[in-house]
Amino acid sequence: MKKIMIITEFVSMPGEKSNGRFLYIADLLSKEQLEVEILTTNYSHKDKKHRTFDKEKNKCDYKFTMLEEPGYKKNVSLKRLYSHYIFSKNLKKYLNNLKNKPDIIYCAVPPLGSAKEAAKYAHKNNIRFIIDIQDLWPEAFKMVFNLPIISNLIYFPMKKNADYIYSMADDILTVSETYLNRALEVNTKAINKQAIFLGTELDFFDKCKKGNYIKQTNDEIKLAYIGTLGHSYDITNVIDAMEILKNRGITNLKFLVMGEGPLKEQFETYAKEKNINCQFTGRLNYDEMVGCLCSCDIAVNPIKSNSAGSIINKVGDYAAAGLPVINTQECEEYKKLVEQYNIGYNCENNNPEELANKIEMLYNNEELRKEMGNNNRRLAEGKFDRKITYKKIIDLLKDKE
Repeated sequence: MKKIMIITEFVSMPGEKSNGRFLYIADLLSKEQLEVEILTTNYSHKDKKHRTFDKEKNKCDYKFTMLEEPGYKKNVSLKRLYSHYIFSKNLKKYLNNLKNKPDIIYCAVPPLGSAKEAAKYAHKNNIRFIIDIQDLWPEAFKMVFNLPIISNLIYFPMKKNADYIYSMADDILTVSETYLNRALEVNTKAINKQAIFLGTELDFFDKCKKGNYIKQTNDEIKLAYIGTLGHSYDITNVIDAMEILKNRGITNLKFLVMGEGPLKEQFETYAKEKNINCQFTGRLNYDEMVGCLCSCDIAVNPIKSNSAGSIINKVGDYAAAGLPVINTQECEEYKKLVEQYNIGYNCENNNPEELANKIEMLYNNEELRKEMGNNNRRLAEGKFDRKITYKKIIDLLKDKE
């Protein structure tokens, strides 16, 4: 029986309410009668705490192994880099002690330390090495700390590691064409190279919507944001746009912000200072989030300038929910999707006046909201439905391609 090892540090545990890529793939592979092991950390990046795997509570049809990691409280910190370093060393030890070597190593990137150890092990033991690029490091770190010349020196080792990992891959999967192009700058040997959006399974999404939909009981028009409340996301820009609209006499707008992050309190304080109707729900279970999202009228994707992000999780959920999108993300790949499918508006980054104007256009035109929302749902059916798109990943791992 073919053995596939999935290495990923950012994954929920089996049985938890989540919508992660790798648990979903592990479930599908197990149904194909393949021997699957997920190798991850005992520290939850999402919850910032250590966790314990319970075979009874966290039932699954594959092996789920957690290695020690000290942990960290801030996403951008030396302590996080040290924590990932320790995990990579524990991973190296675990791999070197394996008696039953895997046939394929399917590795999420980043982090870079563990992926580098996996790449070296795969090369040494002639194991097929497949990477799945979820984000770009060090590019993402430059969003928070970026000083000319100094940053290039600091991040050089990280870039060198990333180049090595990309170059060693026998096959490359990514969550966007943007990331794929970055990897192909240094990899000329990969046979299979595909961008497959994170997405969601639409049948599951619609089931969550049906069980959790919140019926509108007043005349509010609701803007929705889901995701991390961190340095890459320009929530204050949306609040400024809502203030402009309030000054124009539009007083029944509500901003529903679903998620956690280091800047949550800062954003909440800013909304109160501006006296804007914002509700910060904190992190919700996926099914709850779907119900709240689908009860909204407009989705916002307020990504700051120079972000390394591309086709991120939230835009797939916005598409599945059938909402029109107002986008400030500068990623050309997503901007083209917005225009090509006519799912909303692209706005200049850090321009609350333009953002306010586009919100007002959708606010005043229910038919336009429905039209663009329906277009976004069609985009989801073609590009974001895992039931269809992830078949390519399964076929690749089963050697059908």
